[in-house]
Amino acid sequence: MMKTTTLIQVLLVFCALAASSEAFVAIGVNYGRLGNDLPSPAQVVQLFKNNGITKMRLFDPDIAVLESLRNTNIDLTLGIRNEDLPAMSASNDAVNSWFTTNVQPYLNDIVFQYLVVGNEVVPGNLANYVLPVMLNLQTILDASSLSGISVTTSVPISVLGTSYPPSSSVFSDESKEAMSGILGFLAAQANPLLVNLYPYFAYASDPHNIRLDYTQFSSTNIVVQDGSLGYSNMLDAMIDSFFWAMEKVGIVDVDVVVSESGWPSDGNGDLTTISMAATYNQNFMRRIVSQAGTPKRPDAFIEGFVFAMFNENRKPTGVEQHFGLFYPDMRPVYPVFPVPH
Repeated sequence: MMKTTTLIQVLLVFCALAASSEAFVAIGVNYGRLGNDLPSPAQVVQLFKNNGITKMRLFDPDIAVLESLRNTNIDLTLGIRNEDLPAMSASNDAVNSWFTTNVQPYLNDIVFQYLVVGNEVVPGNLANYVLPVMLNLQTILDASSLSGISVTTSVPISVLGTSYPPSSSVFSDESKEAMSGILGFLAAQANPLLVNLYPYFAYASDPHNIRLDYTQFSSTNIVVQDGSLGYSNMLDAMIDSFFWAMEKVGIVDVDVVVSESGWPSDGNGDLTTISMAATYNQNFMRRIVSQAGTPKRPDAFIEGFVFAMFNENRKPTGVEQHFGLFYPDMRPVYPVFPVPH
């Protein structure tokens, strides 16, 4: 029987895989908090540290989490709650208040990587609030000479009206106007777009026609041929779908960060086993730290965040409750084995 290891050992193996590169690309993990049985923020931050996880995505500010992150060298991606966007869009004072409460007191002790204006609000009735808040936040950062913090937003693949094959991708009619404005801002600031990408949901929607190895990075051959570009895994095809769609609205220089990706370990029968979840997340991590680009953008720099740190029991019943790397008692949901060189 193969000896199981902790996530920190896996990350050390990933680091060894990337040793020949100029810099090691750290894996991020989403810290969702929709559970009534989760550990305290201090315990969670310690769990991040114990497992060598140096990037955290927090969906909305929490003072206890922020206090626990002081002087930990964990880079933070911090979100603004969707429901706060209307008020913040209408008032510079509201944006200033959010910043002075949730960011400014921690600038000396926490490395803020991204400030994320809403999660998956485009397309939708909150979409037009995103850009004004981004502009107001950028004004604050500029006035404080905080050039190391990037303002962005996080979108789902549903912003695309067409996504297959990648070269045919376009933004949907419902999202095109909002996305054009957002992308213009991101291009001007040289900030990336955060995208939530889940090959699992594509596979679960059509398991008879979509190959499992294509969704789990396990294929050794090209599965989808799109003109001169060949894809052996679905995640790269999804990323390139965004690059193609951006080009069609005149944007050619905005990078993509995979702000969420994962595979549930339960909740949908044979499509959500512990083994499948372990395989996907192991291979996703390996894909990110390889620093490989995509078929369309071979030199692209792709960062990635696993979704999520814990199984969360206040999420909808089913797969949504089973994306965690850890149970609420901080035991790993599944062992992750070292990846061969």
